[in-house]
Amino acid sequence: MKLKTFLSVLAFAAVTTSHAQPTAKEWNAGVVGWNLGNQFECSAPGQDGESMFIGMPDNSVKAETAWGNPVVTKKVIKAVKDAGFNAVRIPVRWQCHITNAAAMSIDKAWLARIKEVVDWCLANDLKVIINVHHDKWLEGRPIRQYKEENNQKLALLWMNIASEFSRYDYRVAFAGTNEVHIKDNWGKPDAENLEVQNSYNQTFIDVVRATDGNNQKRHLIVQTYVCNPDFGLYNGDFVIPTDVEENGNEYMSVEFHYYTPWDYAGECKFNYWGEPYKQKGKASPSDEKTMTEFLDRVVSTWGDKGLGLVMGEWGVTERQKAGQTDVIHENMTYYCHFLISETKKRGISTFVWDNNHFGSGPENFGIFDRKAGMKVKNNWVLKGIMEGKQM
Repeated sequence: MKLKTFLSVLAFAAVTTSHAQPTAKEWNAGVVGWNLGNQFECSAPGQDGESMFIGMPDNSVKAETAWGNPVVTKKVIKAVKDAGFNAVRIPVRWQCHITNAAAMSIDKAWLARIKEVVDWCLANDLKVIINVHHDKWLEGRPIRQYKEENNQKLALLWMNIASEFSRYDYRVAFAGTNEVHIKDNWGKPDAENLEVQNSYNQTFIDVVRATDGNNQKRHLIVQTYVCNPDFGLYNGDFVIPTDVEENGNEYMSVEFHYYTPWDYAGECKFNYWGEPYKQKGKASPSDEKTMTEFLDRVVSTWGDKGLGLVMGEWGVTERQKAGQTDVIHENMTYYCHFLISETKKRGISTFVWDNNHFGSGPENFGIFDRKAGMKVKNNWVLKGIMEGKQM
């Protein structure tokens, strides 16, 4: 055997054996993660974020800064690790980095950039989720008219992604889609919408398992429609994909998102949540019992069938009110602590959404200020998360 070939074999062996092969449940256990939001899922500079165009617009490799955030650095990842997180979800839009739409081949410079950030995460011993996020040709057309075409494109895309990452160790997980939905319609899906989402999940499993390296037993994550758990927990809306026979359900997880209750966590209709705070002001009707009953249903519906459970996004937006801000922040800490401690008890991994947006009101989910050296601005959120992690 030539020396170069021998060294390549040794390198491959190191990658494949350096971390033990976990089941999905083992991968998720104890994971308290962070989302690198509004970075690699951005559209290309100057491109409409809702565009379904598949190709390479000008300066597409600079997409990570197109929505106003600075370039991701080693310092960003190190700060996340030092704060106490042990995993990072990296949402990725691929459609504006495709060199050949017929083959869904990916720009090598974009792949190299994604790999660089994944490598930084692994160097800090952080688990990683890579997904397909905001590919509008896929997410925005969950109807039968496009079902076959989209599944063909999705298969080619995931073949290319999975092949590129096949030698990465088992700390790296793949998630097939994101929030698939008809544009501006977040409500209950039609039967055909559900059918198409279920077909995406099966295509994703089939094609990744058909690639080589560590992908036969890599942790793969499938989604409910629009990542809303309510569209998967009832009436058979979510169909568990069929993995290869020897895997059963052991190497798959179901992903859902949980900005719940939205009246508190997202839109700021109520500034308070939870039994101890009902006397402080107007509180959401949803409370601790609502959350724990929901989490128990998630476990009994999917976890008890052998599947792992991933809360791929969650968050509570910043809000302030004269004379009440300190108590409101205390309540946010309480909510985060309760959510993390209860999910951890049940083996559900969590990934808080951080979009680097600050201020009072909806969609301000920032925790670390990426424009100020990763200074923690919403320490009341981080405090609750890390207190919950210790439970």
